[in-house]
Amino acid sequence: MLYPPEKRVLDAALRQSEQLIGDPNHTVAAAAMDTTGRIFTAVNEYHFTGGPCAELVVLGVAASAAAGPLTTMVAVGDEGRGVISPCGRCRQVLLDQHPDCLVIVPHGHELTTVPIRHLLPYAYAAPEASAERFIRFNPRYYDAVASGRKTATTRFDDPCAPGPAWLVFEFDDGYKRLPGIVESIETKRLDELTDEDARLEGGGTADDLRAGLRGHYPDIREDAAVDFVRFRLR
Repeated sequence: MLYPPEKRVLDAALRQSEQLIGDPNHTVAAAAMDTTGRIFTAVNEYHFTGGPCAELVVLGVAASAAAGPLTTMVAVGDEGRGVISPCGRCRQVLLDQHPDCLVIVPHGHELTTVPIRHLLPYAYAAPEASAERFIRFNPRYYDAVASGRKTATTRFDDPCAPGPAWLVFEFDDGYKRLPGIVESIETKRLDELTDEDARLEGGGTADDLRAGLRGHYPDIREDAAVDFVRFRLR
């Protein structure tokens, strides 16, 4: 299932693909959204010397507009071919430059979103890319984070990195973001979360915190490793 922001990215790529009218040099359209909610589109530039895919062209388009880190990417083939998965090179570039990006891909007869790191497991890491990072939040936490009542988040299979990061809240009608800094990341078992962790998360008890995580990740086990991330606003 695609959420409204992801659906807008897909719609933009589909509209762009409709402009491809049989030119063999331009057969794929791509669209991407950044953390401000802006959407950028582009098409591939095929050439026998190795012309870039649509996903790489849209990275350049976004960069030329001083876009923030990209949250969502999708590629669509011409002549009604629908959504296509990125090639290996595009996966590596996205992972290096936009490691928190989601990619819309076909899954059977449906579409789904997959973190770019899941599309390229055991990948080569290029730390020199100096990627700008962001952390996704449910919009219901916006007021608590903005007021300083919530200064931590617990993540499962959703890695963060110490340092500056945008705190992105995905409302149906668009994004809101706050500038933050990840101060520390502590990996612990789900059953090791404490009442103090829950307090920093915004209130409640450790049992409440675990129940919330189980609601978000129904298959999570009691001994699962989670990251307890402390942050502050910049």
